[in-house]
Amino acid sequence: MPGRLPSLTGLRFWAALLVVLYHLSRKVGELPLVGPLAWYGRSGVTFFFVLSGFVLAWTYGSSPASAAVFARRRFARVWPLHLLTTGLSLGADAAIGAALPVVAALWSLALVHPWALSTVYGGNPASWSLGAEAWFYLLFPLLLRLLAPRRRAWLPVGAGCALLGPALWAAGALLPADPALRGWLLDYLPLTRTPQFVLGVVTGLAARHGLLPRPRLVPAAAAVLGWHLVLVPWHAAVPDALWYGPYSAAQLVPAPLFAALLAAAARRDAAATAPRLLAGRTAVRLGEWSYAWYLVHEIGIRCWLAVQGRPAPGAATLGVWLLLAGGSLAVAAALYRWVERPCERLLRGAPRGRDAAAPLSPRGVRVVRQRRRGRAGSPTEDQLSVELSRLT
Repeated sequence: MPGRLPSLTGLRFWAALLVVLYHLSRKVGELPLVGPLAWYGRSGVTFFFVLSGFVLAWTYGSSPASAAVFARRRFARVWPLHLLTTGLSLGADAAIGAALPVVAALWSLALVHPWALSTVYGGNPASWSLGAEAWFYLLFPLLLRLLAPRRRAWLPVGAGCALLGPALWAAGALLPADPALRGWLLDYLPLTRTPQFVLGVVTGLAARHGLLPRPRLVPAAAAVLGWHLVLVPWHAAVPDALWYGPYSAAQLVPAPLFAALLAAAARRDAAATAPRLLAGRTAVRLGEWSYAWYLVHEIGIRCWLAVQGRPAPGAATLGVWLLLAGGSLAVAAALYRWVERPCERLLRGAPRGRDAAAPLSPRGVRVVRQRRRGRAGSPTEDQLSVELSRLT
C-alpha cells in the first residue's frame, strides 16, 4: 500500500488560506497585490473537492472498506465539527442581532442544505461545501466499484470530467439572468461539482497504480498560479454579473490543474523528495488545522464587521486581516486538538477483535493490525488507511 501523503496535507493549508483571503478581500477590504489574486479564492473549494476524490481513491482503491465502515469514518471526520461551528455561527448571529437561519440550519445538520437555493448557506455559510461532500461520500462506494477494476475507463472518464467544467461554465449563457439563481446552479449545486470529485477519484486511482505521466511539482504549481493571474485582467474587463465573467469560471475550469498538482505532490511524497514548504512538520500541522479554519474564519469576519465595520484602506486593513486570519487560525488549532480529533476517535470506535478493522490487501489477504511497529518503524496498512482518509 502506498505511504503517507504529507504534501497533500500541506496543500490543504494553502487552499484554505486562499478561501480565507477571498473572504477578507471581499468583506473587509482589498490589499494591493494580494487582494486581486485572492478575489476569486473560492477556487480553493474546487481544490478540496478534487482532493477529496483523490485521497479516497488512493486510500480505498485496492482495499475498499464496507459501505457502513466508510460512512462511519466520513461521519466521524466531518460532522462533529460541523455541528459545533453551526452552533457557533448561530450564536454569533444572535449576538450581533442578525436574523437566525433556523430552517437552513436544520437542513445543514442533515448535510442537504446546498440542494436548495433558499437553504444553501445553512447555519454556517462556509458549510455549504460539506453538503456537497456528503453527496460525494454517498456516491463514492458505487464509483469505486465501477471504476477501480476498469483501468481503460480512467482516461476517458477523467477527460470527460475535465471538459465538463468549461462546458458547464459556458452553459451559463442558457441559464436565467438572475445572478443568485445562476450562481447556485453553477457554483453550489452538488451535481455541478460532482465532475470535480470524480476527476479526483480517477486521478487518485491512476496515480496510485503508477499509470500517470510523471507530473512535476513546480510546473503544476506554476500553472495554478498562472490561472489566478489570468483572472485579474479578466475581472477588470468583465463584471461578475455577466455569465462570461470569471466568477463561475474560477470555480469550474481549474479542476484539471488541481488534479495535476495533487498527482505531482503525491509523486514527490512517494519518492520522499517533497519540499518542506508542503511536507515539513509546520506545513502538515497547518494542514491539519485547515478544516477547522475553513469553518470558523467567516464567523469571526462577520462579527468584526458587525461591531467595528470595515477598516480604513491601507495599514488598518492589513492589521485587521492579520488579526482575523491569525485569530481564527488559533481558534482552529484549539478546535482541532480538543474537538475534532477526540470526537473523530470516539465516533470511529475501536475494533472488536485483533483484525476486525483490518482491510483486505490487494491480494485479498487480511492484514492483522500490529500492536507494535516493526524494526523499521513502518506503520501497518490499516494505520495508513486511517491516516490517509483523514486528509479530507
